Amino acid sequence: MNYEKMSKEILNNVGGSENINHVGHCATRLRISVKDSRKVNGDKLSNLEGIHGYVFKNGQAQIIIGTDVGKAYNELMKISDHEVRQASGEDEGDLTSKKNSNNNEEKGFTYYVNLVGGFFAEIFMPIIPALIAGGIILALNNFLINFFGFEADGGTSQIILAIFNAAFGMLPIYLGFTTARKLNLSPIMGALLGAILVNPSISGVEGLDFLNIPVIPEDYTGSVVPVILGVLFMYFVDKPLEKYIPEFGKYLLKPILTMLIVVPFTLILFGPLGAAFSDYVGRGVLWLMDSAGFIALPILSALYPYMVMLGIDKAMLPIGFQAVETLGFDPITMVMGFISNISIGASALAVGRLVRDKEKKGQHFSAGVTGLFGITEPAFYGSLIGRPKALLGAAIGAFSGGLFAGIFSLVSYIMGGAPGLFTILFFLNPNGSMENMIVALITAVLSISISYTATSILLKREEAETIVESEAN
Repeated sequence: MNYEKMSKEILNNVGGSENINHVGHCATRLRISVKDSRKVNGDKLSNLEGIHGYVFKNGQAQIIIGTDVGKAYNELMKISDHEVRQASGEDEGDLTSKKNSNNNEEKGFTYYVNLVGGFFAEIFMPIIPALIAGGIILALNNFLINFFGFEADGGTSQIILAIFNAAFGMLPIYLGFTTARKLNLSPIMGALLGAILVNPSISGVEGLDFLNIPVIPEDYTGSVVPVILGVLFMYFVDKPLEKYIPEFGKYLLKPILTMLIVVPFTLILFGPLGAAFSDYVGRGVLWLMDSAGFIALPILSALYPYMVMLGIDKAMLPIGFQAVETLGFDPITMVMGFISNISIGASALAVGRLVRDKEKKGQHFSAGVTGLFGITEPAFYGSLIGRPKALLGAAIGAFSGGLFAGIFSLVSYIMGGAPGLFTILFFLNPNGSMENMIVALITAVLSISISYTATSILLKREEAETIVESEAN
């Protein structure tokens, strides 16, 4: 794919660089916040070569490219002057400013759902590769210890655990960086706040106080909420400091004053709030799965692709992380994502088998395989969205797999991104017992086989109905 050509066409059809407020991307989507939605040519963007789909919401043109979205993003930044405007501070971001915007979207419930989903997408998606690497390596380590006699305290395991701890234990540092960047603060200041939280002299230490105000001890390793709240508070601290500190003193005074204000508030207020949130999330997840898990999980699994479409799946990521932190496992977020993703992948494979055009057949097969391994937007938008019966086939498979998983209480012991066959070891119990893994494997077989079969039958029936109708005419 010629990403330079693609990026030029994208730039032309979003109204040029002068119409751009903010550019970002998640795992598969290029996200361009625009000043005037009337200048965006959605029809052209939907039909560009290499584009799997196009969505416009919350003043943001979302172009679905696939796993190579980073290449398109880099090319777009090269050919536009947006990078210069962003560095000079003119870019206020799609979350923090809507000045001079002519989008005029109605700010109802969906608007705010999309806003939250988009926010979490841009702060979590850059971290996902590290989480996948750390999670899979930890799962592999557990597998080697339990079934191949590797020593838990041996050098190999210690190095593997160091990789995992660097990915998950240092999560506040990464989230601090990405959240600050999203809010157009200095990313290194957000990372600094995260590093302070996980510092051994702060995290989990009892007896601390600040100016005689007691600090409730909290373990911040792997936490999510405190650093996000802290950086959001930093945004409101930054504005008056930026305004009132003389230019000659900003380089030295601004970061010092920022930390002296933000760190105490984060430790005294946001840390306990984050701990309370984690506790309530854990209780809520347990209540849901104990009272209605056998029916909630299949429904959520069938609806998950539409959560992805609206960005709700990203808003649920913190819930999964908090569940793992408080319960030791996640019975919802990773499980429904796993079931849904492999069902969509299987349905796309069925579409690929049935289409006659060789080029499109290859595209559908490629999207299907990618979907089985956790990246579903090429399959969902490229293979299924224009085929309602294929969507129904995927939903039937996801509901069936979710029903089995709900009845047998499938859980994921590790949080990460892009749940699919690539992350199957996330379901291996760290103690070596195989019951949960067996449930995961049966769930995968059911979801894939039923989705593939249901989609094939429904599409063949649709084709037969079309033939009968044409003969009758």
